[in-house]
Amino acid sequence: MPTESPTPSTGAPMIPEQRRELMLRQLRKHQVLSVHQLMEMFDCSHMTVRRDIALLEQEGRAYSVTGGVRIASQVHSEPSHESKAVLELPQKQGMARLAAGLLKADMTLYLDAGTSTLEIVPHIIALSGMTVVTNDFGIVHALEAARHIDVIHTGGLLDHPNRSCVGGLAAATLRQLATDIAFISTSAWDLQRGLTTPSALKVEVKQAALHSAAQSVLVASSSKYGSFGMYKIAGLEQFDTIISDAALAPGAVESVRKLGVDLLLA
Repeated sequence: MPTESPTPSTGAPMIPEQRRELMLRQLRKHQVLSVHQLMEMFDCSHMTVRRDIALLEQEGRAYSVTGGVRIASQVHSEPSHESKAVLELPQKQGMARLAAGLLKADMTLYLDAGTSTLEIVPHIIALSGMTVVTNDFGIVHALEAARHIDVIHTGGLLDHPNRSCVGGLAAATLRQLATDIAFISTSAWDLQRGLTTPSALKVEVKQAALHSAAQSVLVASSSKYGSFGMYKIAGLEQFDTIISDAALAPGAVESVRKLGVDLLLA
């Protein structure tokens, strides 16, 4: 990791905007830098670096992590169901326990396709009178033996890698229903852009689920925060509750709570 200062050689004092642009240049090159490295690069104080990071975060250009900062990254595709299933399992289980606190008997729920929402299923099975609506075949399979649970699959265009259905037909089914809670998953979320996806076919489905629910809950791990896809689904302020994990950066926690959204951390 280079430690040489990227200060211009003119000898003129560097203005804050110029320093932040140079920080971004370094972040595009290295993806992640520590606060200490930035202090050495720019010969400035810890407070100055933290202030710059906070401003870059407000602009959606970079995001704080423990001890440093990383560049905002665009998600161009989503990993397959198989690859997601083995990642961050303790965090997903912790988020599912928090989701269970929102449940009670005789509810109608929407579970969005995803391995995080799949972890909510055991908590639903423990209740009576439940109806689960989903576009995810893995969730349907997990509920097959739970004969006391009514299950509705949306149908629609098959998304093979994610074992789920997307597109207009799936959205049309959701628009015909009224659910108590919609648990929405995501591969990308941040303060400025909200909930986004690299898949145009997922937008209409997630929006229909949100509009059909009395209560909307985003279930999103901290590792997805600061990433963004091409297509916007909804602003974070449109959710009643966001469930994430305790690794979410303090700056992000503060910013989300300022929106008036109930943020729960596993």
